[in-house]
Parts: sequence; C-alpha cells; structure tokens
Amino acid sequence: MLKDLSLPAIVAGFIAVLVGYTSSVAIVFAAAQALGATPNQTASWLWALGLGMAVTSTGLSLWYRRPVLTAWSTPGAALIAASHGLALPEATGAFIVCALLIALAGYSGLFERLMERIPAAIAQALLAGILVRFALDAALATAVDPPLVLAMLAAFLAGRRWWPRYAVPGVLLCGLAVAAVGGRLALGGVTLAWTQPVWTTPVFAPAAIISLGLPLFIVTMASQNLPGVAAQRAAGYDTPVSPVVGTTGLVSLLLAPLGGYAINLAAITAALCMSPEAHDDPRRRYWASASAGVFYLATGLAGGAVVALFSALPRSLVVTLAGLALLGTIAGGLHGALKDESRRDAALLTFLVTLSGVSLLGIGSAFWGVVAGAAALLLRPR
Repeated sequence: MLKDLSLPAIVAGFIAVLVGYTSSVAIVFAAAQALGATPNQTASWLWALGLGMAVTSTGLSLWYRRPVLTAWSTPGAALIAASHGLALPEATGAFIVCALLIALAGYSGLFERLMERIPAAIAQALLAGILVRFALDAALATAVDPPLVLAMLAAFLAGRRWWPRYAVPGVLLCGLAVAAVGGRLALGGVTLAWTQPVWTTPVFAPAAIISLGLPLFIVTMASQNLPGVAAQRAAGYDTPVSPVVGTTGLVSLLLAPLGGYAINLAAITAALCMSPEAHDDPRRRYWASASAGVFYLATGLAGGAVVALFSALPRSLVVTLAGLALLGTIAGGLHGALKDESRRDAALLTFLVTLSGVSLLGIGSAFWGVVAGAAALLLRPR
C-alpha cells in the first residue's frame, strides 16, 4: 500500500481540503452562530467535522483502495444558518435524527438501488456541470488578478508539457511564490491553538426534527451524496455505495453532540482526488483522499489556526488552482456524457441545469439536473 503513495496524490489531497475549507467554512460559522453557539462551541464544530471527515476519508479510502472523500454538508450548513428560533440542544437532536436517517438509507441499500438507475451519461454530465463553475471562476479571476492567474496558467502549461505528474504541485508553488513576492500572504493573524471539543446534550423536540432534521437529511442526500456517488461512477470507480453512505451517517451520529451536524460524500473536492493529476494510475489515486483525511485531522485539531491560514491565501489563487486541477476531469466528464448520441440531449440538459445553480424547494441544482435528464430520457423518441 505504501508503494502507491506519491507526492502528486498528497498535493491533490491538500488542494481538496484547501478548496473545501476556503469555499464554505464561513457558512459553517454562520450555521453555528444562528443556533447561538459560543466561540468554544463553534470551534468544537470544526473539531468534530474535521475528525469525522478525517476518519471517513482516510479509513474508507484505505479500506476499499478507492478515492473516497467526504465533506461536511454545505447546503445543510446553509439550511441551519437560515433557521430561526432553534436553540443548539434542539438542533443537536435534529442532527442525530438526520444522521440516523442517512445511516438507514445507506445500510438498507435503498440509496444504492436508486443510484443504480441513473445512466452513466447522466452521471458524467452531472459531474461536468458541477465542476465547470470552478473553471469559469478561474477564467474570471484573470480580470481581477492577472499577474497571479497568468503566472499559474503558465506554470500549468509548462508542467503539462515537461513534468505532467507534477503540474498541479508546480501551479501551487508558483501561486504561493507570486503571492508572497506581491505581499499577498496575510500570515500575521495565524496563531497555533488546539481546539477543545464541547459536548451539547441533545433535546429531541418534534418541531426541530420536522423543521430541521428532515430537511437536513433531504438536502444532504440530494445535493451532496447523490452527486458524490455520481462522481465516483463517472470516474470509473465501483466503490460500494451502501456501506460508505451508511458509515458517514454512523460517524455523524457519534459526533453530532460535539458539532458534527452532517458528514457526507464529497463531489467537487472528490473530483480533485480522482483526477489524473492525483496519479496517472487510477488504482493509486486513493492515496489522494487518504492524504486529505490527514489534512482534515489537522484542521480539526487546530481549527482556528488552519482556518486563519487558509483565509490568508488570495481568493484568486484558490479558485485558479481548483479550476486548473479540474480541467482533465471536466473534459472526461463532457466526453463521457456526450459520446452516446441517443442520450446526448438528456446529458446536455443535465449539464445545463446543474451548471445553472438553480435551487428549488431548498434543494440544489445537482438534484434537479438529474431530474431533468431523467425526464428527457423517459420522453425521448423510441
């Protein structure tokens, strides 16, 4: 197993964690604050989430030797942040109910049977639609920070030409160097402090379970686990769905009283770990998500310091790094989605709806993209 470990895989894992934290950690803070959490309780959320993602990412990846990356539920955090009138103990009870439902959906096999009905072309289009936004953000960053973005692009093209296995690590080093030379790394506010977990005794209030627990389960399964499994399938991995999803529910259950409100499969950041940039050999890419688990553990144990460190990086650096690292996966997704002419219209519709970012009934565009594509397949001429 150690022979499969490589520097590109470790860097891919670091980038996955970097992108995940910088893109959505503010939403987690907002969710905790909406429930009246103290600063110590908010830090405990980061501790619990970091520990949960570390255990599931590293454990599942090494057990199955597949790149299984988990993440916190970002739409779930947004849902919590928008809640009103709930105290933290009541919300914790709702988190436990949500975790139980996720574990049941996973271990019972119900969710896996649903995923088996989604055609490969739809899964590929869904993945491409999710990821293209990152490439677009990288292109738009050129107008905001042209020296940084163009230098990183030049490093990427040179890397793909002369050292393809290390192209993305080269882009990261180039971006850090350019940002440092320009005085863009605000490291003054980074101080090391270990996070202490804080226990919250749950209260199982029916109103909280109905208004928060059930919606949290729905958006986590539809907006996170569904595209997460689709990303696995699109990348050609046959990772068992039922035990993986069930494990995320079980870990969420154990960590809910400490702030681990919902842990699920990752999709966007997982694509970084499943891309050719993580390793030329798909059988050795599992070390990317396993390495990400180690970085997750660091973010949990020293949550405040790590978040401050990630926040010190220019946003243009982060979005450009993600966009360039995902180019190969986006191209593969589009190719797989459109190569079957009989399903091309349905795949294109899935891609466009997912890319639009539309949200209906509190459920994100990934779910509605699958619905649109499935409807197009059902109604296509025979």
